[in-house]
Order: sequence, then C-alpha cells, then structure tokens
Amino acid sequence: MSDKSFQNVPLPVVDFAGFGDGSSSDAHEIGKRLLQACQDVGFAYLINTGISQAQVDDMLAWSRKFFSLPPDIKQLAPHPVEGWKQRGYSGIGVEQLSQMVFDANELAAIRKNTPDFKESFDLGRTDSPHLENIWLPEEHLPGFREAALSFYYTCRSFQIEKLFRALSLGLGLPADYLAQYHRDGDNQLRLLHYPAAPAEVFARGEKGRAKAHTDFGTATILFQDNQSGLEVESPSGSGQFIPVPPIPGATVFNVADLLMRWSNDTLKSTLHRVCALVPEDGTGMIKERYSIPFFMGPDVNALVECLPGCSSEDRPKKYEPITAAAYIDMRLNATYV
Repeated sequence: MSDKSFQNVPLPVVDFAGFGDGSSSDAHEIGKRLLQACQDVGFAYLINTGISQAQVDDMLAWSRKFFSLPPDIKQLAPHPVEGWKQRGYSGIGVEQLSQMVFDANELAAIRKNTPDFKESFDLGRTDSPHLENIWLPEEHLPGFREAALSFYYTCRSFQIEKLFRALSLGLGLPADYLAQYHRDGDNQLRLLHYPAAPAEVFARGEKGRAKAHTDFGTATILFQDNQSGLEVESPSGSGQFIPVPPIPGATVFNVADLLMRWSNDTLKSTLHRVCALVPEDGTGMIKERYSIPFFMGPDVNALVECLPGCSSEDRPKKYEPITAAAYIDMRLNATYV
C-alpha cells in the first residue's frame, strides 16, 4: 500500500502493522494513536488489520449477488417485526435512522419525511441464545451463508485480538480489559445497498441515503466499495461534514455511543451520514453504493459504568450505570418502522 494513498486524508490513520499480541512497545504506541483518534475525531482509517482487500472485495461481490435477487426471493429471509432483532433482510425504506428520539409521535413524524433509500441484510454469530440468523434457502444463493459467516468471524477476530486490545492499552487498562465485556456480544455484520436513482429525486428531498446519526454500540468498522458518500461531522458539534472517501486496503473505524458513555465522554461518538453525490458523468443518475459495517457491542448483561481512569474529582461521572441490553433495545426499537 503506497504512502501516497494517505496523503491529505480527512481522518487519522492508525497502522496495526507490528501490533502482534499486544505485548510489545509498538503495540502500546498503536494503542496511544488509536486513543488519540478516538478523543480528537471519533473516527480513523485502520490499515494492516489482517483483513485483506481481497477478503473485502469477495464479501462485497456476495453482497451484490444477494441484492440483485428478485424482491420476493430476498423476502424469504425477512427482518423480524421487533426492531431489536437485527437479523435478516430489510427492504428499502424499512429502516429510518432517528438520532436519540424515542417519543412515538416524534418518531412517526420522522418516518413520514425523506425515507432512507437503502436495503440491508443483517447476520451475527451462530451460537447466540438471543438472536437466530435468518437465511435464504440455500438453493437461492449457494455459498452465501458460508461466505458471510466466514467474513463475520474474520471481523470478530480482529475485534478481540487487536482492536479492543489496542483500545484497552490506549486507555491505560490491561490489554484484555474490554474483551472481557465482549465475550458473548451479539455483534452485527450488515450488508448495505444504496440503489441507483435519478439525482433529481434526491435534490427534491424525495429520497435520502442515510441521515446524520451515531452508532449504538461499542464501536464499528466499515468496509466500502469505490463509491464515495460517507461524511463525518468535523469538528464535532459544528454541523459541518467532511467527505471520508474509500481507500483500498483501509477500514474506517468509529467510536459508538455506548463506548462514549462508558468512557465518560472521553471518547467521541461522532455524527456521520451517507450522501448521494452529484454525478459527474452527465447521466443524471446517482450510482449505487455498497458498504459493510461490522457493529460491535458488549455482552447483553454487561453493566456499562464509567471505565477506570475516565473520571476524577474535576471530571465526575456523567451517567448512571445501565445494562447493554437496556440501552441497545431502546435505540433499536426507535429505528424501525
């Protein structure tokens, strides 16, 4: 990967080369750089994670195959009615992102406005007692289930063996500190498809891609195709958004709401959105976009209370303890129509 790829990039770059098992001085330095990115922006590009571009490209290819199936076939793996059951297929407009809104009347008003013009498919671990995966019958897309699960566990390995060890070290905690709260978490691998559409319908506000939002859980890593559209608020709270283009070989990382709460707001969960970029090819069509976020969350019964070292007499604890399940369920049930 050329260093030129990371000249003038909008986010900090954290290189995991040399992290090893997290016991070396290099690993501690990587942890410090990751912590700094979490404090300053809440986002970073991660490189040399051990998840190859070839693996990402292969999963994006499977995603394209899935979403190209007829609607009635995709509906053979439907997302359950309950918003917290994040598994299966959600058709276009079913999920409406709402930022920290829980009142029923306010949610109804949001859902009448510009719909999020996307479709998704969610999956997780195979041994969850809380959430069962919902698959298409194998004959409709042979090999899809195996490929999707393989990629899920590749992401899971990076989370536990490198990412959370680096975060823990950066926070001055034992390397396995965060991992102990994420032994049985119901993580979520999401395949996302933003269909092509005429630019004019986006300009008129009839369609949108993904409204400004933060993520719910501990953290997220995101894999993108070659179509830009992701934007991050910078500086946080400014209302100004900067483009975060895809870079081959790099994964986008961001802090999510529970980690911000867990750290007593030491780490930032930053607003981000997906926009429909104005086409430059003269066709008047917004190109389709594919992305794959991997959402990480703690064990459902984990008690989220201020991490050691994140409070003091001058910086008192801001939040009451809450279980991960209570918080995530509240957020998810506000998200689905």
